Amino acid sequence: MSDYVRVVRDTYRAFSDGDIAKVLSLLDENVEWHEAENITYWPGGPFIGPQAVLEGVFARVPKDFDGFRVTMDRVIGFGETVLAQGRYSGKALATGRQFDAQVAHIWDFRDGKVVRFQQYSDTWQFAQATGVTPVLNKVAGAA
Repeated sequence: MSDYVRVVRDTYRAFSDGDIAKVLSLLDENVEWHEAENITYWPGGPFIGPQAVLEGVFARVPKDFDGFRVTMDRVIGFGETVLAQGRYSGKALATGRQFDAQVAHIWDFRDGKVVRFQQYSDTWQFAQATGVTPVLNKVAGAA
């Protein structure tokens, strides 16, 4: 197991334990944090820097979800890139609806810090659970 695989597994454990400070300490000061397009917290582009990730994602989760869990079944390392596959589960507080959505994350490291994070998830299921309608991307030049 690569060191970065261990770091990512430890990061999920820290998140589950509520140790957000530990998660944030792994992020480069200019980290690009990409939420899945059209998911509940997607701002239309990346969050830049740990403070933006804290405010735009981590601080919102306990306000919006009950019992939110991240369970990763596979964590695979490729040098400075780690891929993780698993599920999000919990209940959206706004609607009371449960969800159990597939998720994949790509973590890119440089010099021991996360410089880029990309989330892929079931945005339709999040829209159904939260009642937040996704903002559909318009492709340049499309009608």
